[in-house]
Amino acid sequence: MKRIIILLTGITMGISGIAQTDSTTKAPDTIKIGTMIIVKTPGDETGDKEKTQVSHSKEYKPSAVTTNWLVLDLGFTNYDDNTNYAATFANGFTGAGVGKDQMKLRTGKSVNVNIWLFMQRLNMVQNIVNLKYGLGLELNNYRYNEPVIFETSPTKVVLDNSTTYSKNKLAADYITIPMMINFNFTPTKRRGFGLSLGASAGYLYSSRQKTITDLEGMEKNHNDFDLRKWKISYIGELQLGPATLYGSIATESMFEKGLDQTPYNFGIRLSAWQ
Repeated sequence: MKRIIILLTGITMGISGIAQTDSTTKAPDTIKIGTMIIVKTPGDETGDKEKTQVSHSKEYKPSAVTTNWLVLDLGFTNYDDNTNYAATFANGFTGAGVGKDQMKLRTGKSVNVNIWLFMQRLNMVQNIVNLKYGLGLELNNYRYNEPVIFETSPTKVVLDNSTTYSKNKLAADYITIPMMINFNFTPTKRRGFGLSLGASAGYLYSSRQKTITDLEGMEKNHNDFDLRKWKISYIGELQLGPATLYGSIATESMFEKGLDQTPYNFGIRLSAWQ
């Protein structure tokens, strides 16, 4: 009987010791700040130091109003030319030999750069349907293949075959306000998938023709060239995760008279959020 009591006492002490050892084991501490998750794992008795791991949860909860500053667009520009060159020659707006072929652009050199001072997105329906708007500068450079020159007072487009031009472009710059309805198909992701459709209104604040020749070097002629002061365009965006493609097409010719050329732009948008 005495031996049984001693045996039971020993077993009880062993179990108590094991329980005390387990109770000293510390569980990891988890801290969540927004989408950031911080996990601190304490060291054990062997001398291991505390370990800290930082990760981000996949779920993203956008604010009702989000703002993105200094958005950059890089793309190309061109136009749909429906000019009646027989009529423009008859009324004196174009010179002899100027036609659709002479007015064709160098597609790889005709560029569009947009600098949006800000883009803002306003939640309308559960962050899936949003109103998107902004303010920025729309810069268009139309680079010509042929030596077409814009004379002024009055405006007239002529061919200058007497000089070799290494660069010949027409620049048209606008202050533009875009307004779109944005459909965000993945509202819980920071860079998701979606579509935006709308329109923009731009005011022409600068226009010029820049030429470079071997004899006279670089020259700039600042004039309005009978360009429309206002440019109204249909615009759209396609959001593909970290990349956004954009495009626009004007509702009418960029010239008030003479040439019937409707401009369009397309390219890629670089921004912090899409």
